Amino acid sequence: MSDARSDILARIREALKVKAPKPHLKGEGAPGKTSTVAKPWLPDGGDTAEHSLIILAEQLAKLKAVFIRVPDHAAAAKAVAELSASKNWKKVAYHGHDLLRPVAAALSCETWEADASFEKQRLEGCDAGITTCESIVAQLGAILVSSASSGGRALSILPHVHVVVAEASQVVPDLGASLALMKARHGDQMPSMLSFITGPSRTGDIERILVLGAHGPKELYLVLIG
Repeated sequence: MSDARSDILARIREALKVKAPKPHLKGEGAPGKTSTVAKPWLPDGGDTAEHSLIILAEQLAKLKAVFIRVPDHAAAAKAVAELSASKNWKKVAYHGHDLLRPVAAALSCETWEADASFEKQRLEGCDAGITTCESIVAQLGAILVSSASSGGRALSILPHVHVVVAEASQVVPDLGASLALMKARHGDQMPSMLSFITGPSRTGDIERILVLGAHGPKELYLVLIG
């Protein structure tokens, strides 16, 4: 606890002395000289698309999420079908999106387009829920979903497993880029729900013991195309 306390107090002292950048940006300063801008407190998100993907893979591993990268849409459908078979899924719900319908069609188990006819009890009985997303933040290993990209809040929360299928173009380096993309895409008509997902649901409330799946999915898979 003393280290955490020292860290917090150091941030406060620094904030009182020097101008702080926005959390998602790097501090500025001339090479070889002491920066007059506070250092960022969030990790780097990468300077190139490929660098961002490397950081994303590292962050997802730390968060105990499974990262599956595939070359094309057909490979994505195959990857999810193999995952379904290996886990012996019986029922899978999915968001009615053009990216996901071929994936659902490739599954041998029962599938259901959940946002076409929402039923809470039926959704709770599904082994997995498949959604798209708005963007993926490499900096945090976070997946931004909305009511528009995931068919509402319940599909990404109620099933025991959450599978996100996305394209590599949706990976952004940092939180700021993610929010800017949302603004550009939706303007003043923001979806009613936004949620950053950082790995499987977890809690450490009881004796600081990490428990996965406490308030949502126990497993999170990101299938990235491209």
